[in-house]
Amino acid sequence: MTTGLTTPSPYYLSLITEFAPRPITNDAELTATQQRINSILDKSNLNHDDRDYLQVLGMLVYDYEEKNEQLPELTDRELLQTLMEDYNLKIPDFFGIFPQEQTVLDILNGKRQLNPQEAFKLRSLIL
Repeated sequence: MTTGLTTPSPYYLSLITEFAPRPITNDAELTATQQRINSILDKSNLNHDDRDYLQVLGMLVYDYEEKNEQLPELTDRELLQTLMEDYNLKIPDFFGIFPQEQTVLDILNGKRQLNPQEAFKLRSLIL
């Protein structure tokens, strides 16, 4: 007998009955799962069951994308440019990672590469 598990509420059971969480095996299933996630996120007030269900669906999407999605290979320069564009960052926003403005400019001009510590800090900036 399994112990420690709570009995799901009728609402949670309705969530998993309407769209049963299953491992995602193709892009059509990925799209359907993402649409289900969006339909729940569109609700004005999410309850605990909604959040639990979203977490399960999110893990399924993550697992599929980790196995099947190829991230583009970016140069250090392209990475900084993308971060600046996508997150509306300016050079001073990187001063916690890089010691001075010239370092950022050197990377943006392709004169310098990121070191592993800088790459780690950049990753933590966006996560």
